[in-house]
Amino acid sequence: MTPTQQPRTYWLEHAWLGTHVEPGVALDVHDGRVTTVRTEVTTPPPGAEVLRGLTLPGLANAHSHAFHRALRGTVQVGSGTFWTWREVMYATAARLTPDTYHDLARAVYAEMALAGITAVGEFHYVHHAPGGVPYADPNAMGEALIAAAAEAGIRITLLDTAYLSSGFGQPPSAQQLRFSDGTADAWAERCSVLKERDHARIGAAIHSVRAVPADQLATVARWAEERRAPLHVHLSEQTAENEACLEIHGCTPTQLLALHGVLGPRTTGVHNTHLPAEDVSLIGGSGTGTCMCPTTERDLADGIGPAAALQNEGSPLSLGSDSHAVIDLLEEARALELNERLRTRTRGHWTAAALLRAASADGHAALGWAETGVLESGALADFTTIALDSVRTAGPLPRLGAETAVFAASAADVSHTVVGGRHVVRDGVHSLVPDVPKALADAVEALRG
Repeated sequence: MTPTQQPRTYWLEHAWLGTHVEPGVALDVHDGRVTTVRTEVTTPPPGAEVLRGLTLPGLANAHSHAFHRALRGTVQVGSGTFWTWREVMYATAARLTPDTYHDLARAVYAEMALAGITAVGEFHYVHHAPGGVPYADPNAMGEALIAAAAEAGIRITLLDTAYLSSGFGQPPSAQQLRFSDGTADAWAERCSVLKERDHARIGAAIHSVRAVPADQLATVARWAEERRAPLHVHLSEQTAENEACLEIHGCTPTQLLALHGVLGPRTTGVHNTHLPAEDVSLIGGSGTGTCMCPTTERDLADGIGPAAALQNEGSPLSLGSDSHAVIDLLEEARALELNERLRTRTRGHWTAAALLRAASADGHAALGWAETGVLESGALADFTTIALDSVRTAGPLPRLGAETAVFAASAADVSHTVVGGRHVVRDGVHSLVPDVPKALADAVEALRG
């Protein structure tokens, strides 16, 4: 993926400028960045690309497991828990190859572009062949994801994930062997070979405190610190993990991470669901971010995390679609507020502006793309346009565009997505992947064998 090199002007009928909707905005773009933002431009300048509707900064999907998209629908039959769902997920992971993973991820990332997502954080732990044997290229699976993002036209932060054990003190299970490098040092050696590109950055992840032994957590944290790279970790998603950690280590997962230097401003805890008050303060006080994935958390019956309390304590919020039960960052933003309303039986915990920031600027920052997520001079030219004349969005005044986008619109209302100044989605059609539904269907069918 290369940014447009020629100067270009986009005329935005309405633009979200972080605090308000501004009518008639012209964005001048060159070398993939916004060079100027001109307001009060009442008619499109000659030769400008015209974007009707409400244009937002590109959305950031801060937590993705691309291969989980193959589970959509199939895991809705019958009852169960996160742990029974996990067995179905393992069976799908076992069938992945670099080629099938590339094809599936390319289609999934194209679906994201159609939903207005311009950057994804891929929490990547399927590293090796079944049985744990490395491929000839030990990073073949990660390279497949990086290539898939380029071909789908979006940015990626590959959060290469250390996954070394099945539980506290337990070796990997048979299904988990292809996830494991054996030790954190071996993990660091392998992922140090990965190279960043114009569209790709390399970060780190600790799958969870149950999957990385306590005495190896610091190795992963140090690797990220030395590279000033983002570091993500699944944190307190399940009460069973909290209980086991207390039994083995005498502290909560959050406290264990703090003891080993994992928490901090470049770290993001994913889910942060089952937290005592002292953990909320520890996360917020350290500047550690929180990535909520409401559609997955409700799909897996995980629970509702204390997002408002975490933010009040200083934890920046981002959003992810995680298992891709749906891919719709507007729904994730809406669900954050609506979940809190259900939990507290009061309304108005976040403004639409705050929710859009979580879905854009703060999400990009959590992925190491701090220079995007805003419509400002100097920012990367990544933006998306929401139609204001669909059956969901027609009616409200344009000045209420942020409220309309968050509380009424869906991914189906995305008409344009621009990344690096280049149209990736135009008039609801992906420019690089000709038939995204077919690409998805073919990729999922290939995994079914």
